[in-house]
Amino acid sequence: MRKIWQNDGFQRNFYAWVLLFPSLIFITLFTFYPITKTLHLSFFRLDLGTPQGIYMGLGNFRGMLEDEVFWKVLKNNIWFAAGTIPISMGMGMLMALALNKAMVGRSWLRTFFFYPTVIPMIAIANIWLFIYTPEYGLLNHILSWVGVGRVNWLGNPNIVMWAMIIMVIWKESGFFMIFYLAGLQNISRELYEAAEIDGASSITVFTKITFPLLMPTTLFIFIIALTNSFKLVDHLVIMTQGGPNNASNLLLYYIYETAFKFWDQGVASALTVIMLVIMVIIASIQFFGLDKKIYYS
Repeated sequence: MRKIWQNDGFQRNFYAWVLLFPSLIFITLFTFYPITKTLHLSFFRLDLGTPQGIYMGLGNFRGMLEDEVFWKVLKNNIWFAAGTIPISMGMGMLMALALNKAMVGRSWLRTFFFYPTVIPMIAIANIWLFIYTPEYGLLNHILSWVGVGRVNWLGNPNIVMWAMIIMVIWKESGFFMIFYLAGLQNISRELYEAAEIDGASSITVFTKITFPLLMPTTLFIFIIALTNSFKLVDHLVIMTQGGPNNASNLLLYYIYETAFKFWDQGVASALTVIMLVIMVIIASIQFFGLDKKIYYS
């Protein structure tokens, strides 16, 4: 026994597991158990009419797939992700490229661009609610100066999602800028000096040096942005409640409504399982596909 304990490899692994054990307890309690419980509840009818629960098998999933609201909400979430992710990432990269250079007031500009990130989403929703208000909102006042009539930004189902997308882009671009700045500062200056000696243009330097070496950062930001597009719902509580006619409703807010407004835990659990499956598929594509095609310096 003494020889086993004196083995360096055993001691190192033992101490590692001892240090990881508290985290494992928290992960089990707040991640693995809720996922397992949600999967279990998704097979039961569990609402106000059946508080004890009745086993339904895949009945909740079949009903969900026949629900027009579910497909509309899922479509909204796809459009929300498609609208926010590329633009906010692109703006974050452009801001990082501009602020990575030596200039007067660079620190102030970085703070200015990053500031929306530290504001709570509830506060941002209230700020943009004032901006979008039809009667006295800031945006409609500006439009009235150029002769454009008042627009009901949050009451028109055709434009309410675009209003949400613009607000989220404003909030997240500065957050992504910080990651791109860190990625840019890790690129060796010798590469740029060699390109300058060879007479490479700015476009060539960006496409052949900067962008390829930023791909690990870009992939990391992409996963964060995609996750945020499915979990950002605080603004809906303040601004639209998912309306009008579910035009701005997103999957997580629909789960919240189903569970805590309609008190249908079975269907809400099934919706949560679908969202988890979507996120697992995305993570698998990232791990088994994109990640292996990226060059890490």
